[in-house]
Parts: sequence; structure tokens; C-alpha cells
Amino acid sequence: MFPPGVPISKRLFDLLATLILLILLSPLLLVVALLVLMVHGRPVLFRQRRGGYRGAVFEVYKFRTMTDARDAAGNLLPDSERLTPLGKFLRATSLDELPELINVLKGEMSLVGPRPLFAHYLERYSPEQARRHDVLPGITGWAQVNGRNAISWDEKFRLDVWYVDNQSFWLDIKILLLTLIKVFQRDGISQPGHATAEEFMGNRQ
Repeated sequence: MFPPGVPISKRLFDLLATLILLILLSPLLLVVALLVLMVHGRPVLFRQRRGGYRGAVFEVYKFRTMTDARDAAGNLLPDSERLTPLGKFLRATSLDELPELINVLKGEMSLVGPRPLFAHYLERYSPEQARRHDVLPGITGWAQVNGRNAISWDEKFRLDVWYVDNQSFWLDIKILLLTLIKVFQRDGISQPGHATAEEFMGNRQ
């Protein structure tokens, strides 16, 4: 509930704001869950292993945006072919991210922080890039309001580390407000030719 090393004030703000959001957004969460169930089937929530605070691995929760369509050999089709129109809408509006509020309640994430990336990326970071794990990962973050998936990995990590070095309550408020604007503008949803972003292959020295 209170991860060691995380400022108590930040954690209390996360808990209070998340509880309020869950109450206010409960009708929307229900509608989205029903739509996902009808279009994508079960399970409604998608769970995936991500790298978190101090490199700890946890499972992030999202609404499913893709089907389980496979080729003749039984292999999953590419993400771009499994992403449905509903899934594209959920990603464009960031509604697929709402279940991550559960991760915030569990103390695995914060409302604001570097986005949690695939667990297998943990071994690919340079020491400087790995500093992004010195704070709780967030539902939104400094990189998300400054380009999201439209910027390079190097730029994302530079922005993440900048947030680690400059984090404050008022910066978090600024990021949350900018996130609302970005959601309506639907900027930086994906990189050209990718459902979201190309895989980070690493540049560890």
C-alpha cells in the first residue's frame, strides 16, 4: 500500500485521487467492459508483465484492444492485424489504460511517472536509462505529454529521467492537466507502421 522510498504525500494523493476517479468513472468503466466483452470476448482485462519501481516486475491491467486471431499454424497475427476498430478507439482515447487505477491502488503504480515498459526490457537499459525506475511508474508521465509514442526511445528515456530529477507535486498536477488536453487531441498514439511503438532493442554500454 505504501511502497518504501515513495514520498507519503505522493502516495496519499494517488490513493485519494484514484478512489475519487473510480467512483466517478464507474459507469464508464462498466460500459467499456461490456463493449470489450461483446467485441473481443473474455477476458475483458489484459494483463502483462512490466518493469516497475526499482526494477520489480508486476502485472499491469488494461482493457483488451486486440483479438486472439491466429494464422494457419496457430501463431498470433501481428498486433496491427489483431487491433480492432474498438481497440483503436480505446487506445486513441486512452480508455484502455483506466484499469491501471487498480495498479495504483495496489501501490505498483502512481498516477504520474514513467510509463511501465515490458519486463524483458529491463536488461536492455543503460545505467542512465534504468534511473527511470527510481520512481513508481505512472499511468501518464512527462514523456507522454511530450510526444508519447511519436518520439524516439532515446528521447522518451531522457524525458523520464528528467522527471525523476525534477519531480514535484505541482509538476504532477501540470502533467495530469496536460494529459487531459493530449487525450482530446489524440496526439502521438503510435509510431508510423506500428500499432503502438517499435520494440526497444537496447543500447546498454
